[in-house]
Amino acid sequence: MDKHFEILVIGGGTAGIMTSAQFLQKNKALKIGIIDPSDTHYYQPAWTLVGAGTYDYKKTARPMKSVIPKGATWIQDSVEAFKPESNSVTTVSGAQYTYDYLVVAPGLTYDLSLVPGLAEALDKGVVCSNYTDPEHTWEVLKNFKGGTALFTQPTTPIKCGGAPQKIMYLAESHFRKAGVRENTTVVFATPGTTIFGVPEVKKTLLEVVDRKDINLRFGYKLVKIDGPNKIAWYQFADHEHEYNHKNIKIEKDGDLTGIHYDMLHLAPPSVAPKCVRESSLANEAKWLDVDKHTLQHHKFPNVFGLGDVAGIPASKTGAAIRKQVPVVVANIMALIATRNITEKSYNGYSSCPIVTDYGKMVLAEFDYDNNFTPDPKLKQMLIWDSSKEHWRLWMLKKYGLPYLYWNKMLKGKEV
Repeated sequence: MDKHFEILVIGGGTAGIMTSAQFLQKNKALKIGIIDPSDTHYYQPAWTLVGAGTYDYKKTARPMKSVIPKGATWIQDSVEAFKPESNSVTTVSGAQYTYDYLVVAPGLTYDLSLVPGLAEALDKGVVCSNYTDPEHTWEVLKNFKGGTALFTQPTTPIKCGGAPQKIMYLAESHFRKAGVRENTTVVFATPGTTIFGVPEVKKTLLEVVDRKDINLRFGYKLVKIDGPNKIAWYQFADHEHEYNHKNIKIEKDGDLTGIHYDMLHLAPPSVAPKCVRESSLANEAKWLDVDKHTLQHHKFPNVFGLGDVAGIPASKTGAAIRKQVPVVVANIMALIATRNITEKSYNGYSSCPIVTDYGKMVLAEFDYDNNFTPDPKLKQMLIWDSSKEHWRLWMLKKYGLPYLYWNKMLKGKEV
């Protein structure tokens, strides 16, 4: 196998595959290597629907070899260490690969140790997460007979910041259908200060919260899980407050407040992969140190990064990657041709399809400044205001986006 590549891509997720495919669309002669250990590529945005019993988990998975772009070399291995000073990487198997340009897109990983007790409780009994096992989430929802249904998230960055509340809205609907809603208190405890940062979307979501009678608790920093006693323990931030107050079973232990739960869904705490955290590519927060507009590394000009690993103030979503990929591709192609990057810039665009009910969805599209930036093409679907709930947006989420993902995005086509 070749040991040197013009462009070496780390990661075979959405970012790595899209970037490689778009490079080869520009120039089929490029020598591209993709390092990723996985046998399977997943369409994770559908896991919200899997967790609510309305999507087949098997349809979210395809063999990795089927999505590797034709013309790229797949190295089924993991990166052990980056050596950007010598334009090389070392893999777990002991191999060394060199490059002219490096694209770092290995995604993120979960560090359950950041919340003591979580590792012992997660994906067992009544503790579930769409991020790790959406089929278990659906089993938990089906078996739930009433009590406190607690939905929460950590203080670390997570994939799709809206995902922890999407499953909450669907769960509440399922509880009504199952006849257990009258005996249930739905609680959303978040370290954040608001339900959503985009004003237009926030207004709609608060209407959904009112309709569903959900207790919002802001400023709740999750610090540990007591699985045997079914208690989630929190510290308060300065902005602790409630919306739609409900009396629930609370414990006190010094400065900690414990919420008793009868089911718990949470997003696991997330960090950059170890090979990035422990390298000279990381910033102070231990994420990949790239410019938020050019996605070029601040220290090593032939290194670019995108997707969940990037240390930029953008949401970690596939939609953000869709806008980041053309910037990375254009800049590296320009460097190859002229030794200068382009003026192409990433403005922080992201999109969060927030499912609010079975058959209803809001589409939050926004930039670095939380400006609401809906795609004008939505009007072709007869959607005039995507900050409002709409059944057509649900159809887009369940059918349109998966089709575009597998058949357009991963093949390097602009969507």
